[in-house]
Amino acid sequence: MEYRQLGASGLQVSVLSFGTATFGGGTEFFKAWGSTQAEEATRLVDLCLEAGINLFDTANIYSQGLSEEILGKAIEGKRDKLLISTKATFTFGEGPNNQGSGRFHLLKQVEGSLKRLKTDYIDVFHMHGFDGNTPVEETLRTLDDLIQSGKIRYIAASNFSGWHLMKSLAVSEKYGWNRYVAHQVYYSLANRDYEWELMPLGIDQKVGAIVWSPLAAGLLGGRYKRNQPKPADARVAQGGSPIPSAVVNDELLYNVVDVLEEIAAETEKTVAQVAINWVLQRPTVSSIIVGARNEEQLKQNFGAIGWNLTTEQLQRLDKASEIAPVYPYWHQRQNLTLNPPPKFY
Repeated sequence: MEYRQLGASGLQVSVLSFGTATFGGGTEFFKAWGSTQAEEATRLVDLCLEAGINLFDTANIYSQGLSEEILGKAIEGKRDKLLISTKATFTFGEGPNNQGSGRFHLLKQVEGSLKRLKTDYIDVFHMHGFDGNTPVEETLRTLDDLIQSGKIRYIAASNFSGWHLMKSLAVSEKYGWNRYVAHQVYYSLANRDYEWELMPLGIDQKVGAIVWSPLAAGLLGGRYKRNQPKPADARVAQGGSPIPSAVVNDELLYNVVDVLEEIAAETEKTVAQVAINWVLQRPTVSSIIVGARNEEQLKQNFGAIGWNLTTEQLQRLDKASEIAPVYPYWHQRQNLTLNPPPKFY
């Protein structure tokens, strides 16, 4: 297993982290992801630890707390061997203060997560989304207090816009508070928007990326092929995809899959393993979250590491997945001397 530094922090995380949104199946949306219960979850956690994975990702809203509860049971007696990442911001609980990144909601959610996870501290605590109603200062002061109290150790963002993240970093610097060391983001060969602004920001500010859905909710898993019916039993068809169908261009998807299949044959790897390996070789990426409903799926993910695509193979995938950027990025790219893009090779 390879380990990378999480942004500008001193924390080393495995390049693959295990996502536990498949634990519980407590809502219709999350049933499409999986319904793993405590016994099987324990086995999956043990397999991850054996492989060297040290970061386990969850959130309070995953199956309305069930994911955290099951993860808490699965890691009993092993807490010192792993890192836990969880999140808050979105709607959870009852009452008028049941969402957001304000002090009242965050303090309540941290206490709830600690109880469900059966732990005294959270290693990486994410703001699951940006709260445009709460002053950034209130959010970051609350998070800094939580670090000072020992209840969380590092803070991170998730699904922020560029200005959301940059403003937050500036406020932390202004007051000497702890800053976001990571940004949990969607990034895959099906959608490379992350590269336009968030990746350059991450490079400049040393914010590590923890990537969710590197296979675009299964679209890059090898089951979606040109001129074939889309699988009816897949997560997308069952309404469990976190990625809106409108943002995935079918023709681009099939162009990418065509190249993935070619490279999979060349490398003797699976389509999914090639797609994950491409993400692993991009700038800022500290860790990629992989999920699995069973042992076989989990072990398949392990095959994505320990080797690298060649520069020529990376370039073929880049070409197949490239789209025209939106404004102002297309305008900035007219002068690459003033606005150099991230270096990929």
